[in-house]
Amino acid sequence: MCNLYNVSTNQDAIRALTKALDRIGNLPPSLDLYPDYLAPIVRNNNGARELAMVRWGMPSSQKALFSAAAVRAGKLRAKGKEVDFDHLLKMEPDGGTTNIRNTDSRHWKRWLGVESRCLVPLTRFAEPDPASKVDGSRTPNAWFAGGPDQPLMFFAGFWTPQWESVRKVKEGLIKADLFAFLTTEPNGVVAPIHQKAMPVILRDAEEIETWLTAPWQEAKALQRPLPDDQLILLN
Repeated sequence: MCNLYNVSTNQDAIRALTKALDRIGNLPPSLDLYPDYLAPIVRNNNGARELAMVRWGMPSSQKALFSAAAVRAGKLRAKGKEVDFDHLLKMEPDGGTTNIRNTDSRHWKRWLGVESRCLVPLTRFAEPDPASKVDGSRTPNAWFAGGPDQPLMFFAGFWTPQWESVRKVKEGLIKADLFAFLTTEPNGVVAPIHQKAMPVILRDAEEIETWLTAPWQEAKALQRPLPDDQLILLN
């Protein structure tokens, strides 16, 4: 699961490849992005293609939130407290789903249309590398890029506007624009480090246009591993 990536590029390059209107002002020269951070995406929004800052982590499924709220309710009842389950469910914290794999899931089907698709610019992404861990230390990351010069690439993503949820308990109930990106089976470069998945990566203008404009059955064909010769493990 990719939960860290970096974008080190200027906005002119993003705009040139995506033909997007810029809504964000100036980006820092390098950004490390973690779950729940605001990150730049190119999205279809009310008929316009725009570059905007959006929070990473799409809504989790109602089933997952229901299960978490049920556990919380059980603990409260065990302490003899009354529980308003509907309110408890509404206020259940949802840190968001960062990576999406099963697009046949009923939960994700509502966001498969063109209006909910986006591009997530990146220059490299990380996966945990347990084999490199030293006893007692944190698991180090392995970093992947499109080449030694770390060219601009894009994750294929989805976004949703003004979703109401509790992202963090201290924030309470809020509305926020959210995004996440697709994953697929790993290619031969990623698999030795992370056997379960890799992000869906788009490299050229044709793939970008297909993802942002094509019917779902055509766009879904892009949910495949990047060819091995288009990705490297950085030293």
